[in-house]
Amino acid sequence: MDLLIPETGTLVWMLLAFGIVFFILVKWGFPLITGMVDKSNDYIDKSLAAAQKSNERLAGIEKECNDLLKETRAEKARILKEASDRREEIVTDAMQQAREEGERIIAEAREQIRQEKEEALRGLRRQVADLSCQVAERILRDRLSKETEQLDMIDRMIDDAERKA
Repeated sequence: MDLLIPETGTLVWMLLAFGIVFFILVKWGFPLITGMVDKSNDYIDKSLAAAQKSNERLAGIEKECNDLLKETRAEKARILKEASDRREEIVTDAMQQAREEGERIIAEAREQIRQEKEEALRGLRRQVADLSCQVAERILRDRLSKETEQLDMIDRMIDDAERKA
């Protein structure tokens, strides 16, 4: 049992060594350890405060971002509405211009057709007049083949001219 129960001298030296180590720890070790723990606690507290501030700032930024997003969506809707209105206005104007241009082209075509019709009628009248003159000339040649018939015709024409004058 000697192994389990130490001798008195060993016990004294162990107590003396424990006291010296305890004194050194109390004098220099524990203050250093508690100082480090306090610094660590302060650092953790500061980090928690900074994290809290960051969270608050993030919440503010998130709210600002949501407001900006709503504003952007409203602006987008306004711009799209303006673009749609402008597109409709442009399409309406283009259709109106196309109608006016079509009416102008139709009016020009009608005028051109009328002029061509009149020109054709004049040409036809000229041809009819030429043909009539040719027919009359042939008839008169056949009727006035003799000189006496020619003189009678001249006398009738002079008489007609004197009556009209």
